[in-house]
Amino acid sequence: MDYRPTHLKPTIMRKTTRYAWLLALSLPVAVFAQEKVDLSMMQKIREEGLKRSQVMDIAFNLTDKSGNRLTNSAGYMRAANYAKEALTSWGVSNAQLDPWGEFGKGWELEKSYVAMTAPYYKPIMAWPKTWTAGTRGLKNGEILVIQLKDSTSLEAYRGQLKNKIIIPDQLIDYKHSFKADAIRFTDEELAKMAAAAPTAAGGRGGAPQSGDTAQMRIFREQMAARQNSQRAMNLLKVMAKSEGAIAMITTGTRNHDGTIFAQGGGAYKGTDPENFLDMALGIEDYNTILRLAKSGTPVKMDVDVKTKFQTKDLQGYNVIAEIPGTDPQLKDEIVMIGAHLDSWQAGTGATDNASGSAVMMEAMRILKALGVQPRRTIRIGLWSGEEQGLLGSRGYVKKTFADPANMQPLTQHEKFSAYYNIDNGTGKIRGIYLQGNADCKDIFSAWLEPFKDLGATTVTISNTGGTDHQAFDAVGLPGFQFIQDPIEYDTRTHHSNMDVYDHLIADDLKQIATIVAAFAYNTAQRDAKLPRKPMPKPRN
Repeated sequence: MDYRPTHLKPTIMRKTTRYAWLLALSLPVAVFAQEKVDLSMMQKIREEGLKRSQVMDIAFNLTDKSGNRLTNSAGYMRAANYAKEALTSWGVSNAQLDPWGEFGKGWELEKSYVAMTAPYYKPIMAWPKTWTAGTRGLKNGEILVIQLKDSTSLEAYRGQLKNKIIIPDQLIDYKHSFKADAIRFTDEELAKMAAAAPTAAGGRGGAPQSGDTAQMRIFREQMAARQNSQRAMNLLKVMAKSEGAIAMITTGTRNHDGTIFAQGGGAYKGTDPENFLDMALGIEDYNTILRLAKSGTPVKMDVDVKTKFQTKDLQGYNVIAEIPGTDPQLKDEIVMIGAHLDSWQAGTGATDNASGSAVMMEAMRILKALGVQPRRTIRIGLWSGEEQGLLGSRGYVKKTFADPANMQPLTQHEKFSAYYNIDNGTGKIRGIYLQGNADCKDIFSAWLEPFKDLGATTVTISNTGGTDHQAFDAVGLPGFQFIQDPIEYDTRTHHSNMDVYDHLIADDLKQIATIVAAFAYNTAQRDAKLPRKPMPKPRN
């Protein structure tokens, strides 16, 4: 199938869309017999979402204008306040910055200049990791190579770290890319998803089955090696800080071709000390410095890094707003859509996850622009602290619906219908993960029917993890993530300096917002709440 962006084929797309829509209107009533779908409203949502979209302007405000959105940073608060004001301006009610609990310190990078000064001058692109301290403006600092095998190997370097820039002896073999960074799901891949069988709850893959002795032994050895390496790295940072080292430079196998994946640098709680400066470099620069140093060539660097901590308000804040329900019997019931608003520091978090936040805001704008009067309340949540472990959504769920520790439902738990999430980049919706909730399959299939011409067809029983729908699923509430085309999410933008506005695809975001608005509307209008899985057992 041809999934080029619509701006590359406008005439074909208009004809295809018109044909598909006329076909949908002419479908036998039996197609939607078990699930009511207001095709007239679906058409209105399509018109507003695809032809009068504001999603890219929203994304611009969340990225270029706000900067990176590390939780509790100035950039996050700029974006959160913009979202609150924009939602209010569209007529969405009760827009607020809602505290969910204590997060910790805010952090931002105010200055970063890194260069190799000997044996020759070379500018270095380096990203200080989050919640790390700065420097005092070191010039011509000496590089010290450390063989980081385990914690005992560090003793050989004790007393040698003062004023040094540390580089672990971990040369990485550069791997050329023979595949395109950006891809879309093929028809075969989607068909495989649709045919997937239910799996045991709670599994996330990675570990072999317990019965496979050889694989289990290898897996345990690999895990032990990683743990030893990480333990040694942590001890090295402690020793480096205590002895007065300047900084550490590190890299990873994904940091190539100008792309640097840089994220966490250490603890961020209010009582935690500043972390030792750890800077992520591209493989090419890292390997150059390491090869020179190991050859016996003196290597020196200028490192001038300034960071700033925010400690006045340690609370974490989500953005919450809603379109109130109007049905006398159903208005207190809740439908939620959401995405995480926070990001890491190297880019402006465009695909992770300004894209998700922008489409959710656009979905609310679409519904308000159409004057929708939903039977149930439709609420949006833009979460903070997702990158540190779904903290914002989990905090909101705990105080609003149920605490997974005891699984005692609060009043609104029974009044909740569904939560829909976007957090897999800029790629268009291709369907939805049921998260093991088989009773929703036919419902979602009917809701996707009017959007087949936009490439959204697949309903899979499979689970997907790592984002905020899990906070709802964890307490027995229907929480769903949509299937999205990968584009270059894993290969280029996820947590990297390339995660910026230019890597967004406008037509894909318009499609996402349109389908999300339709799902929110359908959930709000149906006579019954969505089916639920059994309530999980308490975690305590």
